[in-house]
Amino acid sequence: MIDLRSNDNNKNFAVEQFRGRLRWVHVLLGLLGLGLIVRAADLQLFDDGSLLKEGKARFSRVAKLAAHRGAIYDRNGEPLAISTPVDSVWINPDQLNQAADQIPKLAEALNREPKWLEQKVSSNLDRNFVYLIRHMNPKDAAQVKALNIPGVYLQREYRRFYPAGEVTGHVLGFTNLDDAGREGLEMAYDRWLSGTPGAKLVIQDRLGHSVEDVESISAARPGQDITTSIDVRIQYLAYRELKKAVQDHRAVSGSAIVIDVETGEVLAMVNQPSYNPNDPEQREASDYRNRAATDLMEPGSIMKPFVAAAGVATGRYHADTIIDTSPGQITVGVKTFSDEHLIGAAPLTTVMAKSSNVGMTKLALSLTAEQMWGTLDAFGFGRKTSSGFPGESAGMLINYKQWRPISQATMSFGYGLQVTPLQLAQAYAILGAGGIARPLSFKRVDGPVEGTRVIDQGVAHEMIKIMQGVVSAEGTGKLAAIMGYQVSGKTGTARLASMGGYSTDRYVASFGGLVPASHPRLATVIVINEPRDGTYYAATVAAPVFASIMSGALRLLAVPPDGLDAVPTSTVVQTGVTP
Repeated sequence: MIDLRSNDNNKNFAVEQFRGRLRWVHVLLGLLGLGLIVRAADLQLFDDGSLLKEGKARFSRVAKLAAHRGAIYDRNGEPLAISTPVDSVWINPDQLNQAADQIPKLAEALNREPKWLEQKVSSNLDRNFVYLIRHMNPKDAAQVKALNIPGVYLQREYRRFYPAGEVTGHVLGFTNLDDAGREGLEMAYDRWLSGTPGAKLVIQDRLGHSVEDVESISAARPGQDITTSIDVRIQYLAYRELKKAVQDHRAVSGSAIVIDVETGEVLAMVNQPSYNPNDPEQREASDYRNRAATDLMEPGSIMKPFVAAAGVATGRYHADTIIDTSPGQITVGVKTFSDEHLIGAAPLTTVMAKSSNVGMTKLALSLTAEQMWGTLDAFGFGRKTSSGFPGESAGMLINYKQWRPISQATMSFGYGLQVTPLQLAQAYAILGAGGIARPLSFKRVDGPVEGTRVIDQGVAHEMIKIMQGVVSAEGTGKLAAIMGYQVSGKTGTARLASMGGYSTDRYVASFGGLVPASHPRLATVIVINEPRDGTYYAATVAAPVFASIMSGALRLLAVPPDGLDAVPTSTVVQTGVTP
């Protein structure tokens, strides 16, 4: 007999069990709903903006605002260095990797091999910023951007451009890819020229492209412009004449410096061989170092005016003081020094004009070591000039306490010490300024420049007159003469040091001079290293370069002639000049 009540009890139990579970489900759903309500209220009323921050983190970023580097101008406002806008292409490797099928298309737009780009991506997956191409032409970069490839971005930057190219390469230097000065005036004045980059917050789309500027974080501040002392007209002139001389004489290198005597401004400074700062492939250290400021040399006879000045400063020597150079040679210790031309007993003016080593040795040995060293030190030898040019050498002038008679003898005609062409130019400028040393400057100077008197004015003026004999018809520097102007200067031909002594076939030819001699305005030094065409004397290698540069510079600066009385009347009439 079947018990129907037992089946009913089982059904009731199952129903109750189901209802109990349902009640728990209702409770859980209720709690979940309540939790959602509480969370919604919290987000709407009490949240601190964390979700907004999360959203911004996914769709916004801080973009860099490039700062415009200051321009460099010559003294007359001609641009020497300017910054042009360019774009750099960079990637987020992880994002680009997710669109790997686009890599060949991107590589083609960048003119690169796909394997190169694949390697760039795969080896930098842990990074979120990698440059692909720096400083692209904006037009080409726009084509890359138009591809709309995820993870590929552009960044606006600036690239330096030098309108004069290699003519101003050594004096200006160049900047690196990050627009920081690395040589020359770009490096010397980098603090002024460099701008301060800015930043802004931008919103990106799902491909990572900026679609909206949110806010400016900091404004980009452009760098300051610099007006240099360089006169680009004279710079071109010096570059052309120096390059021609180096090529004609098949020389290894050369330098030329032009200084305004009245202000101490460097109007031109050129070197050969030069380089084009617009072409990074030419930036080899052997080419871009500024030889005029960094290279040391034993100057040879171009130093004689400064040793003679020490003698004139004692009051025992003057332009007409007789020095007996007979018999054309002199022995000091175990060394014998000879003259190429026998001049016998001759005034100091002739000793200088004929560049007598014997005469200068006798003058030097009549001085105390301290007297001679004091004058050379006053002219700035043995220490850096005040130019502040990067990498400038200080030269070498041993203290007089360590001198021996042979030291004084060799220094009297330019051996046993080392100088730079820039130091020599400064020394000639001091003579031209009547014994006043003015700071050398690569920035334009407005107004008069105070200086420090280092040599008696009378001594300086007498030396200028003595050096005029060098450029006379009887002097070694007659090819430095300039029609209509009085020229004061000195030639120098020095042997280069070699193993165990001095070379017999390697020379440095130099010329230093002042124009117009009656009232010097320009001081110029020319150095030609190792001419190899068979001609090596400064009289024929360096002096004509001086004349070519100065004749043009005097016209450009409208400096009035001071030597028309020495020009034949017919010549003056033909040029239209009234004496």
